[in-house]
Amino acid sequence: MPKVASPIENLENYLRQNGVEAKIIRFERPTSTVEEAEKALGVSKEQIIKTILFTDEKGIPIATIVTGDQRVNEQKLAGVLRTNRIKIARPSAVRSITGFDAGGVPPVGHTQKNRITYLIDRKVMIFDKVYGGGGTNFTMLEISPKDIKRLMNAQIVDITE
Repeated sequence: MPKVASPIENLENYLRQNGVEAKIIRFERPTSTVEEAEKALGVSKEQIIKTILFTDEKGIPIATIVTGDQRVNEQKLAGVLRTNRIKIARPSAVRSITGFDAGGVPPVGHTQKNRITYLIDRKVMIFDKVYGGGGTNFTMLEISPKDIKRLMNAQIVDITE
């Protein structure tokens, strides 16, 4: 039986194939919350990013990327998308759409990339490097926001409170 690649191996392969200089950092303890990541990395919440998956009324997935000190404003998000209703995706949908479990979703390398609309909050772009999910609850990805924007063909918008 062929070996199935782990989420981290899939992410590493994706980064390598796309020529991205990024680093996956492994930890002994979970880093699935902003507070856990902040403590493990020793960086501010602003430099930690969250990739949060929503769906619109038609079921189209939207990946939002925001800094760890901010929350997605659902009214602003709906306005940007010109839709009446959005909802946060269930963990099972996050897994099937991105290929990663909630709490470890990286900002790049999703299995259904072509189905997802990508939105990055403006504040993320002020940093040279940010730290997001690294494919599991025990890994973080160090990456340039410019690489995220380019790889995911993301729009830069104002979607936080």
